[in-house]
Amino acid sequence: MKFRIDVAVTALSFSLSAQVFAQTSAPVIPAAVKAAEASIDAEKIRAHVKFLADDLLEGRGPGVRGGDLAAKYIATQFALDGLKPGGDDGSYFQQVDFFGMTVRRDSTTFSLIPGGGRAMPLRFGADYVVNNPRHTPVVDIDAPIVFVGYGVTAPEYNWDDYAGVDVKGKVVLIIVGDPPSDDPKFFAGKTLTYYGRWTYKYEQAARMGAIGALIIHRADLASYGWTVVQNSGAGEKTFLASDTNPQVAAAAWIHHDISDKLFAAAGLGSTDAEIDAAGKRGFKAVELRAKLKAHIDSTVRPYQSPNVIGILQGDPARLGVRESDRHLAGDDFKGRAAKDQAVLYSAHYDHLGFVPGMAGDNIYNGAADNATGCAILMELARAWTSMGHAPPHTVMFVSVTAEEQGLRGSEYLGQHPPIPAGQIALDLNYDDIQPFGEPMQTKVDGSERTSFYPVVQATAARFGMAIVPDEHPEAGHYYRSDHFSMARAGVPAFSIGSGTLYKGHDAAWGLAKEDDYVAHRYHNFSDNYTDDMDFTSNAKLARFGMELGWEALTEPEPILWRAGDEFEAARVKSLKP
Repeated sequence: MKFRIDVAVTALSFSLSAQVFAQTSAPVIPAAVKAAEASIDAEKIRAHVKFLADDLLEGRGPGVRGGDLAAKYIATQFALDGLKPGGDDGSYFQQVDFFGMTVRRDSTTFSLIPGGGRAMPLRFGADYVVNNPRHTPVVDIDAPIVFVGYGVTAPEYNWDDYAGVDVKGKVVLIIVGDPPSDDPKFFAGKTLTYYGRWTYKYEQAARMGAIGALIIHRADLASYGWTVVQNSGAGEKTFLASDTNPQVAAAAWIHHDISDKLFAAAGLGSTDAEIDAAGKRGFKAVELRAKLKAHIDSTVRPYQSPNVIGILQGDPARLGVRESDRHLAGDDFKGRAAKDQAVLYSAHYDHLGFVPGMAGDNIYNGAADNATGCAILMELARAWTSMGHAPPHTVMFVSVTAEEQGLRGSEYLGQHPPIPAGQIALDLNYDDIQPFGEPMQTKVDGSERTSFYPVVQATAARFGMAIVPDEHPEAGHYYRSDHFSMARAGVPAFSIGSGTLYKGHDAAWGLAKEDDYVAHRYHNFSDNYTDDMDFTSNAKLARFGMELGWEALTEPEPILWRAGDEFEAARVKSLKP
């Protein structure tokens, strides 16, 4: 079979050939790879987590002392492993310019003013949170509020919440999540699409000319409680300095109880009733008999924070591929080897920092989120370099910054990859890996959208892990971690995680542990390292990822998104000569 990249060849044909390949050939993993994989050590992972989650690192906030310490620690580990620097000027650091915006609570005011009624002053934290993405220290808003339902413009679903309404210079009130659906072909059914994410809501509001956006919080639609909104919005919010896209001046969330009062004052029904109405075809945006009057006073902090990049250079002369690869690829295989088809491993090192002046425990240590992913990344780097010879293609290890600020570090990485996106075969991301023991299930959400999925299925089976779907597809987890930034650049990408079934326990035990974590530790001061953590889970998922990485390096064809996927066009474009 002659291998060539032809933009006229559809992604579907690539996908089908990959499926046939995966189903008809048994993988032969070289002994050196298996030995390196077996060397992955849960206790080494523990040591990294224990350090990164220590109070010394002050919650690893980006662009401050603790975050910089974490970045230097990771870079030092990469250097000890013998990885080449992949950052700026021969360093391990890809510096990213940011603006940090911290709202001054004592001088910021937010009031809803019903038509003809008294102003309703709101309390920061209890009633609303807000930030100003425009990098200006002061913003004053006195503008009417327009309820635009879900705030979605989706031509492919014949849905436009902004149809027939002009929101320029106004404030839009938006429901979090997607329009409700049980049809997989309409807003992906129960699975949240990017249209449902708060990031999209703000982006679209700005594109439509709105000066502000208020997202209504409802726990079942957001997939987390109000405390997560409070904690995430309590400190500095970060934005890329290089971003030239339009921004709203007030990006806010409001509590469900406040939206109830706002709708009532405007002569409409309850929040829940209005949400129900907005989820039906025929909904029309409506300007409320109410205004937002706000004075947003922020401290602006320009700063840099690095992505940390280490590279294990590939050597096409050491293809080490199975004979079936050579047969499928034919004489042109060496031509494919001339262009890198690298594997990228990623994990974010930042967390939420700390709250200055707060009594008691004021540090968001982020042991699970995401010291675990960083520790896996560093252990993978050690294992890959222990093989003693170069892999057939490059392997990159990137620990990104500012994930908790809206995937900002990986967004920059996707825009400025160390090698062209078309030469990156796959991104395998690790984020928030619970140390609960040996997993018997794995979650690889998004992998089913790629031509690589049959390989993922077969590899998971060899590791004794069943692939399980996300228990909460409505939460939109695919859009909430750094693989999403690489997917937007066209790179096939997904995160590796565990399900709820662990060795020695039933699934109910695992689900209860996961629910307890989300309720009591996720994005909270209590996400701390403890000695009873069992990093068997992290080690097994690291071994799984190493084997997937090797198989991606030796795939005879580029890994693609399936036909019709939202990232397909970006991938095809990246592969053009």
